[in-house]
Amino acid sequence: MRTAQYWKNCGDDAVRCELCPNYCVIRNGHGGSCGVRYNRDGTLYADGYGRISSSNVDPIEKKPLYHFRPGTDIFSVGGWGCNLHCSFCQNWSISQDFIRDGAAYSPEQIVAGAERAGTSAVAYTYNEPLISVEFVLACSALARERGLQNVAVTNGYVSSEAREEIVGAIDAFNVDIKSMDDDFYRRNCGGKLRPILEFCESVRGAGKHLEITNLIIPGENDSPATITELVDWIADSLGSDVPLHFSAYRPQYKMTNKATDVSVLRRAHDAAACKLHYVYLGNVVTSCGQDTACPGCGECVISRTGYATTVSGVVDETCRFCGIRLPGFCW
Repeated sequence: MRTAQYWKNCGDDAVRCELCPNYCVIRNGHGGSCGVRYNRDGTLYADGYGRISSSNVDPIEKKPLYHFRPGTDIFSVGGWGCNLHCSFCQNWSISQDFIRDGAAYSPEQIVAGAERAGTSAVAYTYNEPLISVEFVLACSALARERGLQNVAVTNGYVSSEAREEIVGAIDAFNVDIKSMDDDFYRRNCGGKLRPILEFCESVRGAGKHLEITNLIIPGENDSPATITELVDWIADSLGSDVPLHFSAYRPQYKMTNKATDVSVLRRAHDAAACKLHYVYLGNVVTSCGQDTACPGCGECVISRTGYATTVSGVVDETCRFCGIRLPGFCW
């Protein structure tokens, strides 16, 4: 058993977890909302430590990260559980479950797996990785010692108490902003919007690489006004060089809304491209929103077919056509 970080004793063997904005008060013998943090006799334990649900070598574009080491592979690991409970979760079979007697792995084994695979980075992904912050921090520190970088694919639902340490440990983030409507988060996810926006601002303020994903769900967050609000916030608060990925929804878990039509994604792309330099479309087959164009001259500098990526228009981190330094990339 591994003692958790970020909690306080409340008396009578109850504890208050301070890792995420749920701030669960957990009675003795019970777990938090995430399912992997458990109170035993007044001590909070990180039961998810090292419990891996899945691992794989992925194209980094699958995270999706299009501007962090484009065209390379990354060693990806996922655990169990989540601190949000989205009715439309695309990975609900691991995010809404926890196999307590599953295999446990050490940080040394994770980093060794990345080294054997010949990758230059480790991704904490698939479920919500930051609910097992103790394991992510241990792995990321060891990875950094071995010359590897660290990536977190996260919902960004992190408390102010934990934010600084997490941001400091990770090199690149893809944060899922599900909607700019707080009511959407409360109804569909059991969470709040503001902490996620603050997390993104902290990542950007620390100079870490950041990309945003927005899953567009028909009838929920697909209105032009909702899309415009997200795009305006990214441009004004994070910067126009932060990549935005619009992703197509498919009926999953508890939500039965129809799948996102490609035309909806294309309209969102065209609206966002008026303010943001880099807008992409995912989880759909279309030629729109795949390639990267230079924001200076408009020439294609990176082309993509599925996850196959060709970096043809970049020389020493600059556009080979017009010579400007390409913003928003980590090579």
